[in-house]
Amino acid sequence: MGFFDHLQKGGAFSLQPKKPQIRKVVQTRPAPPSRSSSQTPGTSSRTSPSDKPKKFQGSGSRSVSRDPDLPSSKRRLNTPSQNRKRQTPEQRLSSDDDSSDTDTSFEVRKRARTGDSAEPDFERRLRSLKAFSEGEVKALPIVHAANITSVQKAGCFKPAFGSTGRPTEILLQYPSASPKERYEIVKRLALMGLTAFTNRFISGNRYNLVVPRDKDDFRPLDDIFQVIEIVSQNYIPEDEADQFNNESTGIKRRLRRALAHASEAEVREVVTDYNDTIERLRRDGSIAKKLDSTHRLGLPLVERILTQIYSRTVSPRVESLRQYENGTDNVYGELLPRFISTIFKETGLKSGQVFVDLGSGVGNVVLQAALEIGCESWGCEMMQNACELAELQQTEFRARCRLWGIAPGKTHLVRGDFLKEQSIIDVLKRADVILINNQAFTPQLNNELINHFLDMKEGCQIVSLKSFVPAGHKIQSRNLNSPINLLKVKQREYWSNSVSWTDVGGTYFIATKDSSRLRAFAESMR
Repeated sequence: MGFFDHLQKGGAFSLQPKKPQIRKVVQTRPAPPSRSSSQTPGTSSRTSPSDKPKKFQGSGSRSVSRDPDLPSSKRRLNTPSQNRKRQTPEQRLSSDDDSSDTDTSFEVRKRARTGDSAEPDFERRLRSLKAFSEGEVKALPIVHAANITSVQKAGCFKPAFGSTGRPTEILLQYPSASPKERYEIVKRLALMGLTAFTNRFISGNRYNLVVPRDKDDFRPLDDIFQVIEIVSQNYIPEDEADQFNNESTGIKRRLRRALAHASEAEVREVVTDYNDTIERLRRDGSIAKKLDSTHRLGLPLVERILTQIYSRTVSPRVESLRQYENGTDNVYGELLPRFISTIFKETGLKSGQVFVDLGSGVGNVVLQAALEIGCESWGCEMMQNACELAELQQTEFRARCRLWGIAPGKTHLVRGDFLKEQSIIDVLKRADVILINNQAFTPQLNNELINHFLDMKEGCQIVSLKSFVPAGHKIQSRNLNSPINLLKVKQREYWSNSVSWTDVGGTYFIATKDSSRLRAFAESMR
């Protein structure tokens, strides 16, 4: 199952816990205890012997490729029924009672549930002008949903409910002026027990007219329903919302009834009415006006776009990411979208700033920053297979953003060693937020990274899972030239289901380059 594929399952937009994907992580500071010790079925806190990674052939590269899909693709993970809550951290992490300004102690605070996305950015223009230009209606180079079911993975799908009809296509309009996306459905639907089907829908499970043979594969009709849901929530003016949300005659309610009836004709009729409504609202300027009055993208919309991109580019090729060299810096471990969104909010990242992901894997976080925040977004990765998939994602990302009518920030994906690539060295000097998933980095690589902090600008924030500054570190004469003296560190805690290798919470660190303490110490020595 792909990294974003789990978002298509029942309980849309909720992040699912993942089975560990790199190796057993030995924590020097245990995570806060949870109220419940039970774990979601199919997950654990360590990698089973059967999930050990294969050797990566012919690569001595340095990276932190983050494909989240190392374990078996046959598991279905369900959203926990209860949020795990942990005790509030009590201590300041310091090895010295002296609280002088030159002592590095981490500010620890209770984890707080955050909103769905970063704060509003009134300087950002969300709407893509080209996407709403009727004179520039061109076919986009997207991977249509029909390409997945009929070309990429044709043998993985079968007619729904035992139908023997041949697949046909249905077209779905997005909020922009771009041509419709093609989905494959079946020509004739066989009826099934109404109660059974209705119960499946009510319980939160999804449904398909062309169904995958593997339950974790792409789900076309689920994608259609989620597009309609997200469009109704984010693009439709309030005075038109009843057409979608009315519990008797609304488009979403009618689509549910059509699915309960297992009727292709009804499904087509509802989608046609949806398409006509969207085209009318786009032509009269209602959708553009709605977008222009919006100053942030909600996380459900961000996740839907990223899920579409991933399922059309990475998921069909995810097996290529299972080869890497164990025991090196080239290991996999992902930070999940809601956690990344929290990082954006904590750092105050804005559209006019620069974001850099060192060890960007298949580019998930780079694309999320450009989409959710609208900032200039950079990533650097060394592993060949991950780089190739990242480039596929970037191409699909640009087309999908146009399809959804969104103007993202510029994305730059660089192949190579982030300690040596000149373009990365240059952009680090003007970066505002840098993400380094150094959970599995060797001490040598972490030490090499520290030297690069000297060239970063004042106020730059470095987010990492392991702190570059030891707890209790104090500026002294003997370590006056150490680069870590330039960093002021805050410790934060993340909730369960925030990273791919464990379903429990943990800590991360935000280090801000701040030379004032070092200058104050130097002044005191005179």
